[in-house]
Amino acid sequence: MRFIDKTKNFLGLDIKEDKYALVDDPIFGKVAKEKAPDKWVRSTCGYCGVGCGMYIGVKNGKAVYSKGDPLHSVNFGTLCPKGLSEHKMVYADSRVQASLIRKNGELTPSTWDETFKHTSDEFKRIQDEHGKGAVAVISTGQLLTEDFYALGKFVQLGLETNNYDGNTTLCMASAVMGYKQTFGSDGPTGCYEDFEKADVIMLVGANIADNHPILKLHIAKNEQVTGKKPTIIVVDPRKSKTAQMADIFVPLKPRSDLALMNGLCYIIMEQGWEDEKFINERTNGYKAFKKHIMANYPPQEVAQITGIEVTELYQLAKVYSQAEAVMTAWTMGVNQSSLGTDTVSAICNLSLITGNIGREGASPMSITGQCNAMGTREFGFTSSIPGYRNYASDADRQSFADIVNVPVDLVPTKRGYAYPQIIDAINRGEIKALWVVATNPLVSYPDQNALREALKKLDILVVQDAFMSDTAEIADVVFAAATWSEKEGCYTNSERRCNYAKKAVEPLGDSKADLDIVLEFSKYFGNKHDLLFKDLKIPRDVFNEMKRVSKGQLCDYSEMSYEKIEELGGIQWPCNEKAPQGTKRLYSEDMHCNTANGKANLLPVDWKPLSEMACEGLPLILNTGRTVEQFHTRTKTGTIGILEALAPEAWVDLSPKDALKLQVKSGDRITLSGKRGRVGDVIVKVSETVREGDVFVPFHFNEQLINNITIPEFDPKSFEPNYKQCAVQLHSESVPEGIVYKEVEISGYLEGVKVYKEEKIVEEKIESASK
Repeated sequence: MRFIDKTKNFLGLDIKEDKYALVDDPIFGKVAKEKAPDKWVRSTCGYCGVGCGMYIGVKNGKAVYSKGDPLHSVNFGTLCPKGLSEHKMVYADSRVQASLIRKNGELTPSTWDETFKHTSDEFKRIQDEHGKGAVAVISTGQLLTEDFYALGKFVQLGLETNNYDGNTTLCMASAVMGYKQTFGSDGPTGCYEDFEKADVIMLVGANIADNHPILKLHIAKNEQVTGKKPTIIVVDPRKSKTAQMADIFVPLKPRSDLALMNGLCYIIMEQGWEDEKFINERTNGYKAFKKHIMANYPPQEVAQITGIEVTELYQLAKVYSQAEAVMTAWTMGVNQSSLGTDTVSAICNLSLITGNIGREGASPMSITGQCNAMGTREFGFTSSIPGYRNYASDADRQSFADIVNVPVDLVPTKRGYAYPQIIDAINRGEIKALWVVATNPLVSYPDQNALREALKKLDILVVQDAFMSDTAEIADVVFAAATWSEKEGCYTNSERRCNYAKKAVEPLGDSKADLDIVLEFSKYFGNKHDLLFKDLKIPRDVFNEMKRVSKGQLCDYSEMSYEKIEELGGIQWPCNEKAPQGTKRLYSEDMHCNTANGKANLLPVDWKPLSEMACEGLPLILNTGRTVEQFHTRTKTGTIGILEALAPEAWVDLSPKDALKLQVKSGDRITLSGKRGRVGDVIVKVSETVREGDVFVPFHFNEQLINNITIPEFDPKSFEPNYKQCAVQLHSESVPEGIVYKEVEISGYLEGVKVYKEEKIVEEKIESASK
């Protein structure tokens, strides 16, 4: 008998631990017996902007599995580590399960009626005393589009404040403004299929291997589709995972990408490699553009700015201009810059003079950071009126008012304050109430000193979130929101693909879907609910109004339906009678730009040096970014064991030469400091991925909050922060608590010297309880 048992164990026929047993599943084959779902619900991932299709496994009313949808054209059944563990996020210990009001210094569970009445009374009092604009709202890129539309409509037309923005200003605003000034409208021009059909793929400031790993699958399909291997060019100051798969790696100096694009345009025009026919027929301003470039960006000058040799610049320009189809994609390395908007237009200039737009494999295309940053751009009512309408256009305002049947006087005539302007206005005493929706500025905002001062000055801070974030912990009121899998609606991904996200489980505890929170909260403001939401009761009602609002606009949803989106695996707008199954690419030969004459604008844009350069006291330049295992400020991923095990804390990438100067090695602990603050106890990774004089730190971690150091500088057109480049110092000894830190110069670097004193240094806490 013992021999039979041993044989069964050896052959895998007898699993003693039932929790490790597998059973057959009709969709996915073998699944764990312990959590074999009762049903699978088709949905869409709620993390980044790639927009992966997936199935949620539900057992006994709970989400127990996340699986990639094998028939979805975005991800072909695969998921990144975050997507594979997404169901675990739904039941995190940090979930907010009931609305909360701060009483006697403590956040205390309350009924929804008490919470809404208390908050609405405060909003009304503040607006009566200080004006409508004294209430401001900062939203997110992670709600469903239906949520965004209802929230924006209520804030702008119900609360009648236009001081409303989203955290998408921190990541995608420069792409929005760059598209607008080049093409006359927001909207990514290409699609993921272009990765598969391009001869040359140029990635600028885009570490997709960490940030959007599923897109590598589309690049991998290229040789199969085209019959030849594409040339991959990666432009990045850091030799990231993505750079390591490049055929041509361009290790330019930090924030010199705009100069690089201008320099490539110079060489292409100098050599006669431009597409004159396309330029003449499809662009405006070529004469002035060429004159500006040829006068200011000769290769020798660009080589000095970028650190790239002249011969390499010529070779790069030749490879780019001689290709049949070039796709240029970028992410935060371009957008998160005080020159972000103009850098986007510089990338578009390069595509335009070579005719690389509106064709298979040929497009300049931004890759979106959050799952629905596109949705809020289309319908969120922040930087534009829903349906890509302009605040300054009387016709656009009247059109929107007529469609939704509201007085046109309610529709704002201009955009209100952008995110950083809202913080500044709070500090000036102009804004007294702040409603923060599904974002965590106490980790994500770049100017932490100004932010923390501002939050202390508010009469009321309201946070609407599914998780007890750093910001929710100091709030006066918390609206308990449902999260991914607990509500129904749409996300739009980076390629303008509207994907359907089905509700799989009920909201946890007494939490509510964001749409329901907005609809119910609006009832506490007189007749505003009936005026704005009388016929909007469920997500489908809101979606149908969005279809009417977008009809005839570039982001046209008019021929979409939930059923059709699910059937086709997502639909790319515009989707109308002319294109009932959607549109892969914008600005093909038969699609005009939203400019006066339908042509794209070639814009003379200028590079400017960093405002904060490395110097004797601060000899290194800091770069910040992401890691594949974590998402944003970790309110979701920080609760998931496997992701925390893979990336539990921040680190600093340090070149071997800099490590030698500081006499540190991988695994040591180090302190970073700059003009605005310091971050201690950061683990060292000695790495060839960064050049001498540069360091890299991921931004996700509140315990090692790198945004204490980042520069409070913003793009003047998009208001997007310059997260990426500021001067810092490294100290090879961390400062223990209770010790005052003094700095002395040693061989051009500063090292910590302990100066013992009696007084103890105590980190300033935000006191919001004593209001």
